[in-house]
Amino acid sequence: MERVSLGRTGIEVSKLCLGTMTWGSQNSESEGHAQADMALDHGVTFWDTAEMYPTNPVRAETVGDTEAIIGTWLASRGGRSRLQIATKITGAGQAAVRGGAPITGAAMRAAVEASLQRLQTDYIDLYQLHWPNRGSYHFRQAWRFAPRVTDRALVEAHMLDVLQTAAALIAEGKIRAIGLSNESVWGAGLWLSLADRHGLPRMASVQNEYSLLCRQFDTDWCELSLIEDMPLLAFSPLAAGLLSGKYAGDVVPDGTRRSFSPDLGGRITPQVFPAVAAYLGIAATHGLDPCQMAIAFCLTRPFPCIPIIGATSTAQLALNIGAADLRLSDAVMADIAVAQRLHPMPY
Repeated sequence: MERVSLGRTGIEVSKLCLGTMTWGSQNSESEGHAQADMALDHGVTFWDTAEMYPTNPVRAETVGDTEAIIGTWLASRGGRSRLQIATKITGAGQAAVRGGAPITGAAMRAAVEASLQRLQTDYIDLYQLHWPNRGSYHFRQAWRFAPRVTDRALVEAHMLDVLQTAAALIAEGKIRAIGLSNESVWGAGLWLSLADRHGLPRMASVQNEYSLLCRQFDTDWCELSLIEDMPLLAFSPLAAGLLSGKYAGDVVPDGTRRSFSPDLGGRITPQVFPAVAAYLGIAATHGLDPCQMAIAFCLTRPFPCIPIIGATSTAQLALNIGAADLRLSDAVMADIAVAQRLHPMPY
């Protein structure tokens, strides 16, 4: 598996990242371990999790279970230095985690300590803010988004508190780098500016949704990501399974994510299935697996992009890992460009 730089951190990671959010809900501990074994065997050493996981649904009684499954895998297999582990502190408003309390420096320190215990490790390679306290336009909130910032000074004070805590945690060897998730260009720019002005840790990366069906990153974010060397960790590159074709015809196969979340987090719209059909048609025309085509597309972007691949079976995982070796032809890319113009924002 080819390796790439994680921004300016000096950390090298695999070009694909293993997503783990189903471990503890749709996947048992033993199934999670099997996926972990397969990922490592194929050189996928960059793994992403969060204190909130598993999802589908998020429940107070299961918060932290995904990290714990990674922890038992590490305890049984060893070799922590082979991996680059990313996890996250939950943003404000998620009642299942700390009663929905916002991110603060103190909350981040406590969350890091708890994650370290569950992961059974001494350090976290990349520690991310799952979403900003001030809210965001992600997760289909763009349709009603209105910025809530009324006092920039308070936002800057919060950011400095977090960055100063991150500096202390890095100095203590508990985290190696800090990153963003579900963030805006304005927010990322302010984080970077404050870090530069105060000599504090720089936000290394951003984890936002990105796929053939979700192209919000392609404009302002693309420019910032490229110029500031802030890689995108692209979550849901298969659009929660839509791009696999398994929901085509508006079906709900047993045991799939849609059986737990019927609207796939707002992704099921009147426009989505025509868009899915267009991309499935491109894959069929060119003799490609649609999952591999969708993941490989993320690797073609003009900004640094690391797709996060998730699966509920080792067969799915093996297929998705195979995308790392796929190079999309000019003809495929041309057809994708046409489809994107015809179906620009299906959800």
